[in-house]
Amino acid sequence: MKKTLVVFAHPYLEHSNSNVELINFYVRHQHFTLRDLYEEYPDFHIAAFRERKRLKNYDRFIFQFPIIWFGIPPLLRLWVDEVFDRDWLKEGENNPLEGKEVYILVTTGGKERSFTKTGTYKYTIDELISGLIVSLNVFKADIKNIKIVYEANKLSKKEIILHKKEFVELLNQ
Repeated sequence: MKKTLVVFAHPYLEHSNSNVELINFYVRHQHFTLRDLYEEYPDFHIAAFRERKRLKNYDRFIFQFPIIWFGIPPLLRLWVDEVFDRDWLKEGENNPLEGKEVYILVTTGGKERSFTKTGTYKYTIDELISGLIVSLNVFKADIKNIKIVYEANKLSKKEIILHKKEFVELLNQ
């Protein structure tokens, strides 16, 4: 199994049953390292050098977060801004994201139809998280899958477990 870093950012985790189920999965499996950004950086002072150094130790990355006001959580945005280094793009530099598998798992309280061109919000989830997607593409990461869990706050325990199972199966392909 690939050594995987989970970059998790949820400012209101205590209100999220769907995210807790996957967190419990990560901590029970030795190949996953869970990094809860809101737990680690409550003051928003990110140790960028330490984070960059840590990235080099992993074969695969998972970015897991909810949609917050139609975008990625502010601490995750700051983490990307401070940790991703333009020097990685220079020839001869070690780019810890290049060629590495990346999975993005997004939860939202909204309905799937709301996140369409004709829906309530007129934007898709991919468009709302495009800053992260473009950043990963610039650094030549291999985005394998973007899984979106709609109406995450209304899911039954059984539905949450089914979403977890689907996501774990994606990771095992």
